Amino acid sequence: MLKKKKLVVIGGGKMGEVITGAIVGRQLAAARNVTVTDVVAERLKYLKGKFGVVATADNKASVKKADVVILAVKPQSMAEVLQGISGEVTADKLLITIAAGIPIKFIMDQLGKPARVIRVMPNTPALIGEGAAALAKGGNATDEDLELAKHIFDSVGITVVVKEDLMDVVTGLSGSGPAYVFTIIDALSDGGVLMGLSRDVAVKLSAQTLLGAARLCLQSGKHPGELRDMVTSPGGTTIAGLKAMEEGALRSALIRAVEAATLRSKELGKGK
Repeated sequence: MLKKKKLVVIGGGKMGEVITGAIVGRQLAAARNVTVTDVVAERLKYLKGKFGVVATADNKASVKKADVVILAVKPQSMAEVLQGISGEVTADKLLITIAAGIPIKFIMDQLGKPARVIRVMPNTPALIGEGAAALAKGGNATDEDLELAKHIFDSVGITVVVKEDLMDVVTGLSGSGPAYVFTIIDALSDGGVLMGLSRDVAVKLSAQTLLGAARLCLQSGKHPGELRDMVTSPGGTTIAGLKAMEEGALRSALIRAVEAATLRSKELGKGK
């Protein structure tokens, strides 16, 4: 799907590195056909050495030669970057943006012209190939454009397709979600330490328990409640633990976390 295309990743930060590594490492495209741009010379040297890609600070020249442009810059830098490349963005180029809170309309406005845009909300577990990304198709993008973007992000995890007006919810759930899970792992390990385990053992058991439970949920296709009931015996240890969790309002706290993060994402998208 990408073999004959030239790609540019604008932004050589962590997510830019992950995407570049996936494209080259999974052989989605040859390294010689991938360009990474960044303003930091040391970063460009590192990425060129690690992946064998073309590395440059010249966004404009890179976009001119590219078929696919991946915008992996910080939201606050997006306007400047778009204005700098607007003259080189033509109808035959696909733009993929991973900037949180930046709607497709904003990109169109900064470019001053229609463009084929796919908006993506990835998350940090993509760093180890276990990401969850949601994709939304802009009005000028084609179904083939969407499939190409899915092809890229499927290589670092799983993908779902949503309407753009749900991207703030995705941000509040899976975008911010790893932080919620790290907090849960930390809290579970604290419980283990409280009851006598060493910290390293408690953290290892906590993290693996969440990993295993998550994989079981995805692979079994069963509802989380059904899987929970499989572990919960009448009068047993698990129901005692679940009672304590309900008394601590963990469930409602997580629901409120997703709600609060979603609302904040909407505020950021409006420039508040």
